[in-house]
Amino acid sequence: MKMRFMVTGATGQLGSDLVDALAGRVPPGGTRCSLLGPAGPRSVIDVETLALSHAQLGVEDRPSVLNAVEGFRPDVIVHAGAYTAVDACEADPDTAFKVNALGTRNIVEASQRYGAHLVYVSTDYVFDGTSTRPYREWDRPNPRSVYGASKLGGEMECPPGATVVRTSWVCGAGGNNMVKVALRLAAGEERLKFVDDQRGSPTFTADLAAAIVTLGAERLRGLFHVTNSGDTTWYGFVRAVLKCRGHDPERVEPISTESLTPPRPAPRPANSVLDNMALRLAGLPEMPPWEEGLDRLITTLSGEGARL
Repeated sequence: MKMRFMVTGATGQLGSDLVDALAGRVPPGGTRCSLLGPAGPRSVIDVETLALSHAQLGVEDRPSVLNAVEGFRPDVIVHAGAYTAVDACEADPDTAFKVNALGTRNIVEASQRYGAHLVYVSTDYVFDGTSTRPYREWDRPNPRSVYGASKLGGEMECPPGATVVRTSWVCGAGGNNMVKVALRLAAGEERLKFVDDQRGSPTFTADLAAAIVTLGAERLRGLFHVTNSGDTTWYGFVRAVLKCRGHDPERVEPISTESLTPPRPAPRPANSVLDNMALRLAGLPEMPPWEEGLDRLITTLSGEGARL
């Protein structure tokens, strides 16, 4: 039986890998649908996908959302579209909430009206970062930034039957991310400085997309933390990027967040490590270690001529 998936934000860093995973292709630097093993989820064998960029579907436009869903009648909507410019959100909270919260409300309304299962992609920024352990799905959110508050607003719009996926420190072959920033800087001669007091779990879109496809195809409802396993600081991560590409990791120096010049407008969680407890308790395999994801991504970027 054919399953219809609609993807918002389909040309973004995660969205493009979601489209690949739904087409049965292994996303660049990825493995095939890691949660259910090498064969992938059974539901992905016969899929029809409507992939919509923000230019094609602004989720803040309610009539357009309703029309798109009515016309395609998806079985599953993966809502990956979002306003993710974290620092810009601080200066423009109306746009952040219009896209991330009200836009999600529109997607929810359409999904309920036309009977589609909803998968909403959220963020580690819903937490304040003060926990001394990894955050569980049942911990109380307390965002410190406008971006985090707007994404939490989107979570609050989701009905009980939806799937909410929180993730963190996202990197992929498409778009801009810390891996590409680090490689661009490594091409120079200067020493590099990165904060060593922010800790998280780097997550690679190729692995994340496979997990999201699985959760959507199986309609696993509820809140899931989905990150590559293990954690590090931005300092440790950039060192690993340089080492993986054959550069000298000793060029990277640790600094504190307070030392950043200029300071970032949006506060970052000091600890945004997410415990993938719901996946573990549901008996689903862990995501691959972040070091493996990084190695695959670096290999992919090297094979593409490192289009940074």
